[in-house]
Amino acid sequence: MKGMIRKLVGALLIVTAGVVALTRQDDRPVETLVARWAPPPSEFVEVRGQVVHLRDEGPRGDPLPIVLIHGTGASLHTWEGWVAQLKTQRRVVTFDLPGFGLTGPFAGQYPSGDYRGDSYARFVVDLLDRLQVQRVVIGGNSLGGEVAWRTAVLAPQRVERLVLVDASGPRFTPQVIPPGFAIARVPVLNRVAEHLLPRSMVRATLHSVYGDPARVAEPVVDRYFDITLREGNRRALNQRLALLESDLRPELIGKVSQPTLILWGERDRLIPPQTAQLFAASIAGSQVVVLPGLGHVPQEEDPQASLAAAKAFLGVD
Repeated sequence: MKGMIRKLVGALLIVTAGVVALTRQDDRPVETLVARWAPPPSEFVEVRGQVVHLRDEGPRGDPLPIVLIHGTGASLHTWEGWVAQLKTQRRVVTFDLPGFGLTGPFAGQYPSGDYRGDSYARFVVDLLDRLQVQRVVIGGNSLGGEVAWRTAVLAPQRVERLVLVDASGPRFTPQVIPPGFAIARVPVLNRVAEHLLPRSMVRATLHSVYGDPARVAEPVVDRYFDITLREGNRRALNQRLALLESDLRPELIGKVSQPTLILWGERDRLIPPQTAQLFAASIAGSQVVVLPGLGHVPQEEDPQASLAAAKAFLGVD
């Protein structure tokens, strides 16, 4: 019996070694990703020693720019559909949060590994200062939505309005956890995963957050795959998700005083649609719009349908 067990363990180790060899993906220096994923109008600016990937589009004379913030594991590219329609009338700023996209992990004057929501909110205020923008409309998806409302609470004088798109904040029970997120929350395994990235896992993760998985195009898989490999991003994802439960501060949501639009994908299985009502109950005067057929990233899955309600809220034709 012991001999059989040893043989089984040995076989398992061989299979595991084979999987690791086939799926091993080393970190990529940001310089190798710029040509494909940061063409103009992308630029890189320094904020307190942190180099930030950013796009600043539309009329610079706009007195109330729109700032859009992406979610966990995403990048500013998730807003491209919205920006294409908004920038004809409004100045629109998108950027990669530290730890994600081409910005990479917190550096410079920021504490390494501190990916709490309030830390991100302070970073957003620093970015606004760097851009010399005094007052904005802030919109955000998922983690980006949480960063948006936390910024509104931290610096209410800087935020005129809020657009929360399938935002995090209240406690919730997911129906589905994306495979990449699930692995990143398992001790030991998540450290191994910092050196692995099967393309199939990236595709499965995207399928789990779209309302209709058939809408996940291969170029979108390419983008998420490449950018996840940006040096330091997989470690940062582990650090962010390790803070997830302890960092929840739903009691702060009631301090939001700005006019707020709450957009939610009807088929969001990560942060269920009933979470929208929790936000609405906490934010006085807020309005909820549910987007039929869409999932957790409606701004990416169907930019036109998801932006329609936001346009009316923002006063954009």
